[in-house]
Amino acid sequence: MTVSGHPPNQLLQLLDTADFNLLSPHLATVEMVSKSVVGEVGTAPRHVYFPHSGSVSIRVSLFEGQTIEIAMLGRDSVVRAGAALADVISPMDAVVLFPGVASALEIGVFRAVATASARFRKLMVRHEQVMLAHVQQSLLCNTLHPVEARLARWLLRANDLSDGQILPLTQEALAQMIGVRRNAISLVAHALQRAGIIRYSRGQIEIVDPKALLATSCGCYSSVKAHHLRLMGAAA
Repeated sequence: MTVSGHPPNQLLQLLDTADFNLLSPHLATVEMVSKSVVGEVGTAPRHVYFPHSGSVSIRVSLFEGQTIEIAMLGRDSVVRAGAALADVISPMDAVVLFPGVASALEIGVFRAVATASARFRKLMVRHEQVMLAHVQQSLLCNTLHPVEARLARWLLRANDLSDGQILPLTQEALAQMIGVRRNAISLVAHALQRAGIIRYSRGQIEIVDPKALLATSCGCYSSVKAHHLRLMGAAA
């Protein structure tokens, strides 16, 4: 159920009236434009972002110049909260993957509310535990599991954050997300399409059969989703 007056971000929805009233005068609604950078490695955060829609790709760069996604954040998340709470320079890039809208909050206000409210601070810490689980599961999955299972896991997460909308994705972008060559994505995408699980054309992917996609995925998607729901349910 959506809390009236709260933006449609799940963390903001979990706030009680007192905590939300501390934040609400300072929340600015901003557009998240595709490919825009909302957090750059080596920089201190100036804002945190609570997405209402769309998604943000959290990426790390390898020595070879390659980048790989380690988490995808959307309306169930907040972007750059960890660096803000710890007052550290971010070791990761945050790039808008799918366009949308977010509530932006200046870092000083975010820290002040985290200091003033133990409940808000605890919620943010739980979120960082959830994000760590996403990162760990993503790294393990990309290391141990075949391309088909990795791609299925990634698409399921994207589908959760997009309400089943058609995803504007090229094969090259998908390859970068899970750290494989483009031809590997091409082979797997064609196989999934022949099986009637996805529909792919001209840089767009539509998930036709989410249940079959789940069966194709490894257990990583279900495991981290259950952990996410368990931690944030406890926060609620």
